[in-house]
Formats: sequence, C-alpha cells, structure tokens
Amino acid sequence: MPDLATLDAAFAPGRRPSGRSLVVGDTTTPLVQATIPQALRAAVAAGPDQPAAVFRQGGIRWTYAAFAAEVDRLAAGLHTLGLRKGERIGVWSPNRPEWLLAQFATARLGLILVNINPAYREGELAYALAKVGCRALITAERFKSSDYIAMLQRLAPELAECAPGGLSAPRVPDLRLVIRMGAETTPGMMNFDAVTAMDTAAPLDAVTATLDPDDPINIQFTSGTTGSPKGATLTHHNILNNALAVARQIRMTEADRIVIPVPFYHCFGMVMGTLACVSQGACMVFPSESFEPEATLRAAAEERGTAIYGVPTMFVGMLEVQARLGLDLTRLRTGIMAGAPCPIAVMQRVNAELHMPEVTIAYGMTETSPVSFMSEVDDPIDKRVTTVGRVLPHLTVKIVDAEGRVTPVGVQGEIMTRGYSVMQGYWGDP
Repeated sequence: MPDLATLDAAFAPGRRPSGRSLVVGDTTTPLVQATIPQALRAAVAAGPDQPAAVFRQGGIRWTYAAFAAEVDRLAAGLHTLGLRKGERIGVWSPNRPEWLLAQFATARLGLILVNINPAYREGELAYALAKVGCRALITAERFKSSDYIAMLQRLAPELAECAPGGLSAPRVPDLRLVIRMGAETTPGMMNFDAVTAMDTAAPLDAVTATLDPDDPINIQFTSGTTGSPKGATLTHHNILNNALAVARQIRMTEADRIVIPVPFYHCFGMVMGTLACVSQGACMVFPSESFEPEATLRAAAEERGTAIYGVPTMFVGMLEVQARLGLDLTRLRTGIMAGAPCPIAVMQRVNAELHMPEVTIAYGMTETSPVSFMSEVDDPIDKRVTTVGRVLPHLTVKIVDAEGRVTPVGVQGEIMTRGYSVMQGYWGDP
C-alpha cells in the first residue's frame, strides 16, 4: 500500500447526537496534506510492478511504473508546448486511456483539468471552453453519433488555416491548441501521440515541487437546478482526501481490482474511481468507452474484479446479463451505488446474483468533491437502501429551514455541507 502520510488512516465516521439535523464527521485522523502527483509517486514506490490500469477495449495494460512513465511523457509534451501552472486544459472524450493520462499529467504540471461532458453539443462546448478560458483541448475524434472534429471545425473554422497551437477564434477566444486522438491528421490540430512522443527534458519534478495541495486542479461543470452550467473548482486537497475517504469506506487495498464503467468526466469516475484506486495502489479496470452491461460483467469475470461502480439502473442492466450468461463473479465483494435510490429488491439481487454483499451507497455533490455521506460494507441492507449512510470524516452537514435554522431530525429542509471537500467556488461566477 502506498506510504503516503495517513493514506489508509481509519476514517471512522462520527455523529453529534443532538436531536437536530446536524452531523459531524470524525476528526481523529488528520487530513492528507499532499498533491495528486505525490499520491501517484507513492503508489509507484509501493508497487512499481503492481497492475495499475486495464483498458479492455484498447488492449492496454499498465503497471504503476509504466502508467507513471506514460503520464510523464504527456506532461513533458504539454510543458514543451508552453502550457503552464494554472492554465485550463479541457478533455472531451469518453473513457479512453488518453483521458486517464490527461488527468494525472495535468496534475503533474499544476494545469487545471476541465471535464467536458462527452454528450455536449457545439453550443455547450463553446460555452464551457469560453467560460473558464481553456487554452488547450484534448479531444476524441468522435463518440457514438457525435463527430467532435466536425463540431470543432464549425466552432472554430480558423483551424483550417492556422498552425497547430496558433488558433485564434472569436467564439473560443482563449483556445490556442487542439490535440486530437487517433491516427488521422486534421488541419490546425496536433495528434495526441505526437505530443507524448516529443523528445524533451521538461523539468517536471521542478514544476511539481511548486504545487500546493490547495491549488485548483479540476473544473467540473454542474447545472444544479437552475441557470447555465457552473464550473465547480476543486483542489488537490478536495479530491484526494475525498478519494481516500471513499477508498476506506469500501476497505480498498492494493489487492483490489475495481471495475469502473462510470464516466471519467464525472466525479464518480475520476475521484471515487481512478483517484481512489491510485491512493491505495489498486488496479483500475475499464470495460469499455461507455457503459455496456455485458462488457462490464465480462471484465469483472475475466479480470478478477473485486468491485463494480454504477448507478442503480446500470446494476439492473448487469443483473439481466448475469441471468442470461451466468458468469463467474465469485471474486466480487463490494462496489458503490450512487446517483439515485436503490430499491431493496435490486439491492438483494446485486448482493446475491452479482456476489456483491458489501456494496455501498454514496451521496454528495460535485461541489463537495463529491461524497459527503456513505454507507459501510457491513451495514444492514435496509439501511443501505433507505439512507445515504453516515457523514464522512472531517465534514459537517446540517439541514436548515427557510430561516436558516437547523431542523429537528425528520423535518425536511435544505442540506448544507462544510469542510475540506467544499469547492473553492464556481469559476468566474462568485
């Protein structure tokens, strides 16, 4: 297990039994004061030959040493292209190896990773890029019915005439560099493989040494309930500590192989999924570019998965596949459900038919990195389907009425969260 200070500390949840709707998480163990590159370095030091990532669709298998080397290749290329700490770089893609590398390469340089929803259309993409002032964008060629390259060419027709890295387009005024995935070439864009192949002696360690855990490192767009999408701005400290807390709740260790079919662009994928695995030196298994129930279960069976993440409807789809195929899922034990309540009948079937008796429930918001409440692996099934578990360590949560007063237990109101996990703010929108 990585020897990062308090990396596997006992995150025992606590509660203030006051009769009011206010709970306080345990504070016995200090929060980790570290950056994401330090977490990856600790994982490599603890187990360089440990399996880190398996991309079933692309046939890629990385050990932790190999994964870190690929991260550094991308980071060196981005630095050579002139990208510097604090600048924003978007990633617009389904779950691909390039996305995972970008997550950790941008963190290595102190760049702010901007998660672009793979389902965005041209207008939504333009809004997101302009809102946070993205200087660079890493993009897939296409996904399902979305032709990303064509949308970018309509959004910035100036690509046809500019040199790569020299874009100047009125609709995306800050965007200078577009890096495309795939082997084809596109005028005005660089190829991802060309960036990682740059022969450079970029001073990565010197750059990483300047990083602070409280530096912003990630912007995730969330619409909330009203208005245009807002860019929740998260720090190393926010998301690394939340990833650690989630890993502890499911008792993750370096022996685990976590099957992750949830999207990278969402906190579920990149914090609860990839970052939690790195924090423990566990193996990340990615069944496909987007959720496919059969691909997910086959990955669990063939890669000896010990956990699966998903929303309840995803598990319903997997149950249908398992009823038909009867795959060997006996190595599974745990997982995380989030996003919606789970009917008790579904939970019972997941426990029995998918061999996941320790599946947990999580609740939170993008603005809180994301998880604030989570059940534990040995909680009774009725508690796992009728509650969101217990408040996580170092968080305080209350329910207030219209006047801002804490409500009695059982009285509805507005949920308010305080603690390390709360975002810095909405980018450009106080």
